[in-house]
Amino acid sequence: MATYLITGTSRGLGLALATHLASLPSSQISTIFTLARKSSPALETLIEKSDGRVILIEADVTDEASIKKAVGEVETKLAGKGLDVLINNVGMMGLTPDGIAAMDDLADHFTVNVLSAHWTIRNFIPLLEKGTQKKIINISTTLGSFGLASQYTWATAPAYKITKAALNMLTVQYANDYAEKGFTIVSLSPGWLQTDLGGGERADLAPEVGAKASLDRIFSATKEDNGQFLNIKVEGWENAAGPNKYNGLNPPW
Repeated sequence: MATYLITGTSRGLGLALATHLASLPSSQISTIFTLARKSSPALETLIEKSDGRVILIEADVTDEASIKKAVGEVETKLAGKGLDVLINNVGMMGLTPDGIAAMDDLADHFTVNVLSAHWTIRNFIPLLEKGTQKKIINISTTLGSFGLASQYTWATAPAYKITKAALNMLTVQYANDYAEKGFTIVSLSPGWLQTDLGGGERADLAPEVGAKASLDRIFSATKEDNGQFLNIKVEGWENAAGPNKYNGLNPPW
């Protein structure tokens, strides 16, 4: 019976991840901590239907003091048990249509896309050390890939790309430091999703499709995957035209 904590769960991918986990048997997933600055009607509905398995933890991951308070709340709820899986899902993507020289939101992106993950990991890692699975998943994107950068010039989001590349390196640094303690720490691209951040219906996949595919990859991840950049697998998208191929193969860094 695994315990999960997901950040950014009031909408989008985070909500879809929590919803899918809650649909699985309690013998597989016991508790899902949904961490968000504030709840939403959809999240409240999920919580009400979960028979106590989905728990809201209100916190702002751009404020480390708020994260530390959340750790205390989760620790109390766990009652001496450990946390098994942490999914850092919070992210922002601003656009700079006039080109990178006009970019003026890089600092904000670093706080949301990189520092929040670092602060969340380092404060929750003592609880994860007490868990059985010891998995940390940083939600990334192929837009942060150096190898695919020339194929994404049409996406005018330089701050997003830069900070997701930095998140990938953060993942590797934590993976190296905690490998001997049995951790599996990875970056995961969940696909281009039809969320507010992803751009709505222009995107490839419905949030629930990306969430299920992401969780399938998370479930199957082992210590051999530690420090890797993982991709989802979605039937019919393995050989799609363009850079968005959901074939389960690791994207280039």
